[in-house]
Amino acid sequence: MANGGNYRELRWFTPWSKPREVEEHFLPRTIQKITGQETVPFGDAVLATKDTCIGSEICEELWLPNSPHIEMGLDGVEIFTNSSGSHHELRKAHIRVDLVRSATAKNGGIYLLSNLKGCDSDRLYFDGCAMISLNGDLVAQGAQFSLSDVEVLTATLDLEDVRGYRAHISSRCITASRVTSFHRVRVEFSLSSFDDIYTLTSNPIQWKYHSPEEEISLGPACWLWDYLRRSKQSGFLLPLSGGIDSSAAACIVYSMCCLVCEAIDLGNCEVLHDARQIVNDETYTPKSPQEFCKHILTTCYMSTENSSKETNDRAKLLAEQIGSYHLTPNVDTAVKAIVGVFSAVTGKIPQFRAHGGSGRENLALQNVQARIRMVTAYLFAQLSLWARGLPGGLLVLGSANVDESLRGYMTKYDCSSADLNPIGGISKTDLRSFIQYSVAKFQLPALTSIMTAPPTAELEPLTDGRVSQNDEDDMGMTYADLSVYGKLRKVVKTGPYSMFCKLLMAWRTLSPRQVAEKVKLFFRMYSINRHKMTTLTPSYHAESYSPDDNRFDLRPFLYNTAWPWQFRCIDEQVSSLEENRKEDGCEEVD
Repeated sequence: MANGGNYRELRWFTPWSKPREVEEHFLPRTIQKITGQETVPFGDAVLATKDTCIGSEICEELWLPNSPHIEMGLDGVEIFTNSSGSHHELRKAHIRVDLVRSATAKNGGIYLLSNLKGCDSDRLYFDGCAMISLNGDLVAQGAQFSLSDVEVLTATLDLEDVRGYRAHISSRCITASRVTSFHRVRVEFSLSSFDDIYTLTSNPIQWKYHSPEEEISLGPACWLWDYLRRSKQSGFLLPLSGGIDSSAAACIVYSMCCLVCEAIDLGNCEVLHDARQIVNDETYTPKSPQEFCKHILTTCYMSTENSSKETNDRAKLLAEQIGSYHLTPNVDTAVKAIVGVFSAVTGKIPQFRAHGGSGRENLALQNVQARIRMVTAYLFAQLSLWARGLPGGLLVLGSANVDESLRGYMTKYDCSSADLNPIGGISKTDLRSFIQYSVAKFQLPALTSIMTAPPTAELEPLTDGRVSQNDEDDMGMTYADLSVYGKLRKVVKTGPYSMFCKLLMAWRTLSPRQVAEKVKLFFRMYSINRHKMTTLTPSYHAESYSPDDNRFDLRPFLYNTAWPWQFRCIDEQVSSLEENRKEDGCEEVD
């Protein structure tokens, strides 16, 4: 059973722990009445038809080092089936394909992999990607991303090809002679016939992989569509700041609109029915992605006195090009009212650092703006359609990326707090590439200026009318570094000292002391802000190093942020390395 990461299958199921054993299971009377039988074989067995033998394994078993198909194949099973529940992750498809190919390459046979499709009513998207493999070759490929609920994949194959392939491998035949046999449940029918000699068989194909940018445009878009139609809401509201993250979220919604229009053009009646329910018009048919986007996406640029004209213009231009219904409320009145309440009670007026205030004042004033934007977003999500004379409400979309969540570079309960976040499991580096891809793919030239603009929260006063705040300067680390930290922390399972040791070799252009300072800064900020993960907006799971506290990355949120033992070990190692360098006559890197 899958029982790690996103899965807790042992809550619901108990794995069968008696290999090669079968029991007689008494059927409920309702089934007895239909089938005319009282019992059924239950356990670890295979099906023997008149012409072949069929074995089955479930999702997680394909990923095991001792997968059941290995000994099944050695015992003469020729066809393997796998009813899988494998979720999408960026760059994961090739692993799934390689596992299926290797299952039949070493042992011969036919492997049929089916997979779930759609949102799991949570943070995962199951991406289909069904396939059929014969003797190490792929002969059929299903769609990886699709709005269709069901897809049927077929291939015509010759069982004699399996037998000839296996007979050719002498070492396999010797190993097969020593295997313990599976219990066979005999079935009185054949998969083939005597008069199929002229039937054409399927030829091997080359698997077509999506690029990471294509995966970002398709996976979260399908997830959003499935969530929207099943939630019975009327669309989305997205706070659009004119930066890369919110623009990427807008592009994903636009990609969803493109997929909907394509499916309807291909005659998908279910998608058309869902679209009509969402817009509350039984005669509606989308004319274009932009026209459909106008119905289901409301974008909102919430300005303050610290917002620049450049970001306002970029948000407005992108909204025009994707077709969203765009609003531009100014929230200064609300911000000043909240600060005024504080001043009336305490007699103190907090100031930004640029105006002589302390770090605490500066951060608090930024947080007020960010939190007011969340409240404003939810107000418009509930009432903007009402104001336009339309029924329904909107789901609020957030747009904090996975690296910001890992670092905790967000305000708790700001406009990163939302109903859904399509980019919450995607790194800033991949989002930049996705924006570049979207310029040409969706014909959105507005994204060009967004790409070149420095990332900024725009929560501090402008300098001569221009933005002075920069995200990477505020964080004290780059987004590229955060991706490295995230993978080492989650995937490689390193703590501070182990990460320091790994990065010593990876970052040879830096001195040991510089590496140590970077690692210690990351762990200090990560541990200080880990509590924010307990309220993280449900996000599309796309990365192996997601810090999602709900089910994927279960960790404490109260740490000793000084990390005294770990940091002391790092400092001792740095001192030792520096001493050795001095003895060897090496100079420190500046």
